[in-house]
Amino acid sequence: MVNSQVIGIDLGGTAIKLGRFDRDGNCLQSLTVATPQPSTPEAVVAVMVDAIAQIDPDNQTIAIGVGTPGPADAKGRIAKIAINLTGWRDVPLADWLEAKTGKPTIVGNDANCAGLGESWLGAGRYFQNFIMLTLGTGVGGAIILDGKLFIGHQGAGGELGLISFNPDGPVCNSGNRGSLEQYTSITAIRRRSGKEPHELSTLAHATDVEALKFWQEYGRDLGIGLTSLIYVLTPEAIVIGGGISACFQFFLPAMKAEIEQRVMPTSRVGLQILSAELGNAAGMLGAAKLAWQQLSRL
Repeated sequence: MVNSQVIGIDLGGTAIKLGRFDRDGNCLQSLTVATPQPSTPEAVVAVMVDAIAQIDPDNQTIAIGVGTPGPADAKGRIAKIAINLTGWRDVPLADWLEAKTGKPTIVGNDANCAGLGESWLGAGRYFQNFIMLTLGTGVGGAIILDGKLFIGHQGAGGELGLISFNPDGPVCNSGNRGSLEQYTSITAIRRRSGKEPHELSTLAHATDVEALKFWQEYGRDLGIGLTSLIYVLTPEAIVIGGGISACFQFFLPAMKAEIEQRVMPTSRVGLQILSAELGNAAGMLGAAKLAWQQLSRL
C-alpha cells in the first residue's frame, strides 16, 4: 500500500467536495459538484458515486471517508441526521457507498472532519489538545484530546455550536433555545445586522464605526460561549474555521479580552487562539484521514 490513495468527501447542503489523497495528505485531484435538490439520500449517493468515478477513473483508491453535516454513529457507518439535507435520518451511508464502489467507507461529522484535517496538516498540528469551532451557516465543533478526535460514546460528541448561550434566546433547530449557533453563525449575523459577513468585513476594513462595533459584540459573544468549554477542557489552543474566520482579525481582540476576563489564568495557561489554515479543504482532508485510520484498523 506504499502508493495507495483514498477519497475524502465533504458533503454540504449546496456542494459536495471530493479529493483524492495520498498517505501524506497531498491532494492529487479535487472536484466540486452541486448537491442535488431535493437532497434526498438516494439522490446524493447517486451524485457521489458519479463524482467518485470522475475523480478516480482508474480505480486507484482503496477507501472512502465522508463528512456529513450532522452526527454519525460511533462506528462511522450511519449518518444519524442532517438538518439541512432532505430526509436524512439514520441513513446507512457507508453500506450504500460500499455496495456501489466496493471500497471500505467510513462516515463522520463534517466539523469533526475539519478538526481532524487541521490536526493533521493545519493550525492544530502542533497541539495534542485543542478545540476547533467552525463558524458557517451553522456552528460546528471538534474536540481533539491527546491527539485523538473525541466523539463520545455514541458518536455525537463535540456539538459545540449547540451549547446554551442565552436560555431565552431564539429557538434552535436542535430544540435548544439561545444556543451559541444562534448568535455566531452566518444566519445569526444576517438576523442581527441585516448584512452578510463579507459586507461587514469590507466595512470594517474601511473603519466603519458600526461594523467595527458589531464585530466587537460578536467577539464578546464568542468569548463568553468559549469560556465554559475552556473551563471543561483546558485546551492548548482554539482553532477558528468556517467562512466567518475570514473576519478573524476583527473579532479576535474582543474574544480574547472576554476569555481573559472570565477564565482563571490556571485554566488558560499558554492558550493560543488561531485561525484555521486549510480553508475549504479541511473537511475533505479530514475525511481522508478518517479513511486512512479505518484502513489501519482493518
